[in-house]
Amino acid sequence: MKIKELTEGERPRERMVEYGAESLGTGELLAVLLRSGTRGESAVDLAQRLLSLAGGSLVQLSKMPLERLRAQRGLGGTKVLPVLAAFELGRRFMAEESRLEKVSIISPAQVYRLMKPVMKGLEAEECWVVYLNAAKYVISRECVSAGGLSSTIIDVKRIVASALERRAQSLVLVHNHPSGNPRPGREDLTQTLALRRALDAFSIHLLDHIVFCDDSYYSFADETVYQG
Repeated sequence: MKIKELTEGERPRERMVEYGAESLGTGELLAVLLRSGTRGESAVDLAQRLLSLAGGSLVQLSKMPLERLRAQRGLGGTKVLPVLAAFELGRRFMAEESRLEKVSIISPAQVYRLMKPVMKGLEAEECWVVYLNAAKYVISRECVSAGGLSSTIIDVKRIVASALERRAQSLVLVHNHPSGNPRPGREDLTQTLALRRALDAFSIHLLDHIVFCDDSYYSFADETVYQG
């Protein structure tokens, strides 16, 4: 069935105009981006099939390679590009929304919100540093290393050099656990101690080390697991 064959109340675009985007389900929003379906399959049906391919998860859908998506019936050529563009716009929107300019970093929850747009959904470990000035305002954030599925190396010399270059007074280390378990391992503890000692030599304070997961995090400063 084609979109034009549906009743007025069933058409995603018309409903979006009438009631707003929040009135649509996830599959219907994808259908708006796809615009049309295939022979014998509406845009809504095609969108639901695309969503099912990712197990119903937008995070998994956003990580699917373009060629895999284009190999699906009805999604060849440039058909799926609006969906990928929407994901990228969403990431950029969240990055803008999460900037903590002129706000002192006083809690691990603030750091977690700041880093969520760039770390959510990562399949390999990455190590980031949030550099802070004397008032604990964010100077910048930087990815200092990327590793495998279960480990990454904390480059102590690079972090110290970057902190000195930025004239940072303190910093927060953030790395992710793709496994979903935020509890730090023995290597995490060892590397955190080594970084703290190196920074202390230059009177730079390691404010916290956050272990990031998509729905939770661990704060070394509070030694507590929080739900995101």
